[in-house]
Amino acid sequence: MAQPLSASAVLTALRAEGVRVVEVGSWRTHNRNSKGPWGPVNGVMIHHTVTKGTDSTVRLCRDGHSTLPGPLCHGVIAKDGTVHLVGWGRANHAGLGDDDVLRAVTAESALPADNEANTDGNRHFYGFECENLGDGKDLWPAAQLEAIERVSAALCRAHGWGARSVIGHKEWQPGKIDPLGFTMASMRDRIADRLKEGKPVPAPPKPTKPSVSLSKLIAAAMKDPKAKGTPVSYAGVRTVETALVNAGLLAKARLDGHFGTDTVAAYARWQRSKAGGSYTGSAADGIPGSASLKRLGAKYGFTATS
Repeated sequence: MAQPLSASAVLTALRAEGVRVVEVGSWRTHNRNSKGPWGPVNGVMIHHTVTKGTDSTVRLCRDGHSTLPGPLCHGVIAKDGTVHLVGWGRANHAGLGDDDVLRAVTAESALPADNEANTDGNRHFYGFECENLGDGKDLWPAAQLEAIERVSAALCRAHGWGARSVIGHKEWQPGKIDPLGFTMASMRDRIADRLKEGKPVPAPPKPTKPSVSLSKLIAAAMKDPKAKGTPVSYAGVRTVETALVNAGLLAKARLDGHFGTDTVAAYARWQRSKAGGSYTGSAADGIPGSASLKRLGAKYGFTATS
């Protein structure tokens, strides 16, 4: 039992354990704390997403859906082992589970059968969703399994917990099957070995710049102004909007992943600026071009690709 780590502390812990981390938008303050307390935390819960595709999976886990608002976890563990942090605080991932299981996790004793749903798991667990179809056929790449091990070990190490503080959703809530495709017993063995062996903690990896596809960005810029609502049509839109906010060209309230009219206008201001290329006329129409996007990325920390 412990108070949750701060966003900065968990980022440090993950990177110290060698986890490749991507920070998604305003993840540090994205939570459901208005709906109930978060903490004390007692363990780490692992899920699978029943989705395919990293970008769409990250969007879903950050934003949720019509019947379950996001964030749906704290981090998404992609197939390549990258962990995308989407929220910090109370998250809609665990639901109601068995109080006997919670007591066993707290005591780090053998888990009983989960046959009750009477305890708020969103309060007591860190939650990580893993990109997998959850059909028992979708493979779990070695890099993804290692990332689950590293993430879990990082949190256990930070709190002084053992591997029995890590459980699967299926061990918490009756009727759940996730994660499917590997056993939690084998994963706890891996985590225990990492903690017990005192594996050398590697130096934090150099931060990797997010990548923004010009073609996908243009498609969003052409589509979004005509669309209703605020669809997040491409995750790279948030990266560009964040850069425009940092440049003082877009209001922070408009950082919504929707390349709508406000973002088009802000990007046009970037194109006309000296730093953006001093474009004029139709060359500064707010639709991203290769040169202006590369300039924006070089100044605000992302890589522009075709």
